[in-house]
Amino acid sequence: MGTVRTPRERWVEEGLRALAAGGPDAVRVEVLAKAIGVTKGGFYGHFADRGALLTAVLDAWEREATDDVLARVDREGGDPRARAVRAGALTFSGDRLLPVDLAVRDWARRDPAVAERLRRVDGRRMDLLREVIGATVSDPDEVEARSLVAFCVAIGEHLLAADHRGRSRAEVLRRAADLVLGPRGG
Repeated sequence: MGTVRTPRERWVEEGLRALAAGGPDAVRVEVLAKAIGVTKGGFYGHFADRGALLTAVLDAWEREATDDVLARVDREGGDPRARAVRAGALTFSGDRLLPVDLAVRDWARRDPAVAERLRRVDGRRMDLLREVIGATVSDPDEVEARSLVAFCVAIGEHLLAADHRGRSRAEVLRRAADLVLGPRGG
């Protein structure tokens, strides 16, 4: 009977978890093998080295954070505001993409190749914001400014520790979305 090989996707998935938890230094073959419950020998059947794994992890993050999110937004449709809010929720909510995104942002500060990839991902995200905000705003300078503010709020609110003087974070975020994207239903 032949040996069952751990699928490549399993290594990548565990790499995404490690990246989210501890940054790129936490993505180590030995650590991943232990988390998966296998020996590290099978790793080399899928990857030439750790660098190849890190590239595959970034590829998976980029695909999930852009292609998959944009496909779902397009599939589910809705008015421009609903599309922007859905894209933000899919990307910056929960425990899947947000921790990886924040880890990639930190990593990009020290690695020019990762910074270039992040620039590409953020460019695609900004394109969606430009599209949805441009559906109701005609001034290109205002579209760009609102897109920037919306994106900064989506990322920055996860890093902000301030309170909101008797308002919940959710209430303040809804009001910010009204200011940047236009009121709900209009």
